[in-house]
Amino acid sequence: MASTAAFLGHGSPMNALEHNRYTQSWASFGDAQPKPQAVLSISAHWYINQVAVTAMQNPRTIYDFGGFPQELFQYEYPVAGSPEVAQRVADLLPQHTIVMDQSQWGIDHGTWSVLCHVFPQADVPVVQLSINANLSPQQHVEIGRLLAPLLDADIMVIGSGNIVHNLGIIDWGAHGKGAVWAEEFDAEARRILTGKNPSDIISLLDHPNARKAVPTAEHFLPVAYIAGLAQARGKSLEVLVGGCELGSLSMTSYVLS
Repeated sequence: MASTAAFLGHGSPMNALEHNRYTQSWASFGDAQPKPQAVLSISAHWYINQVAVTAMQNPRTIYDFGGFPQELFQYEYPVAGSPEVAQRVADLLPQHTIVMDQSQWGIDHGTWSVLCHVFPQADVPVVQLSINANLSPQQHVEIGRLLAPLLDADIMVIGSGNIVHNLGIIDWGAHGKGAVWAEEFDAEARRILTGKNPSDIISLLDHPNARKAVPTAEHFLPVAYIAGLAQARGKSLEVLVGGCELGSLSMTSYVLS
C-alpha cells in the first residue's frame, strides 16, 4: 500500500490546543488516509549541522518554546518511534553521513502540534529527520526525491514549517490575513507548488520579498523535501488549506496525493 506526503504549516505551538480551520483541515486529512505504518517528519525545529534521524523506540515530547501557557508544557504526544524506519531512511541516503540519534532529540512541537490533529490517538510510529543547515536548497530537494521509496513502503512523509515565517514583524491585529508582501510571496509559492515543477519552489529564495518572508531558512526548507517527493512522483501538490495570519505568517498546507 502506498502512502502520501504533506507540508503542514504549523505556525504556533498553540495549534496543538486550538481548533481552527487549519487544525480542522489537518484532522480531515488524517481521517481521509488509511493509517500508514509510520510517519517520517521533517520539522523546522530540528535545524542542525548534520543529517540525523531519531532512532529511539520511545521518543520524548520536546517543548522547544517559551512564553506559552503551562497547559502546553504539560501536553504529551506519547508516540512510539521506529528504529527500523530510521534505518530505512539512512539506507536511502548513502551519500550522507547519517547520525542515528538514540537519546538527544525526540518529537518536537513542529511535529507533534500538527500530528496530534492528524493522528490524535498517537498510534502511528513517528521518526524525525533533521534539516542539515550546511546543505544547499537544492540538496534538500534532492533528499526529498531520494525519500520517495518510503511512500511505497506505506510510510507517510510530513514537512512542518511555514512558507512565510517572520516573527519579528508580526501584526497581532491581522487575524486571518497577511501583509501585502506576505500574501504575494504565499501566492507565488502556491503557483509553483501546484504547477508542473514543484521542486522549483527553491527559486522563491530569490524573490524580492524573500528577505522578509524567509529571514532564516529553517521554516521554509521542509517544503523543499515535499517538493522533492512530488518531483520523484511526477506530480504537483494540492492545497489542503490556505491562508496567511498575523501579517507575517503563512499557514498554507499542501498534500501530495
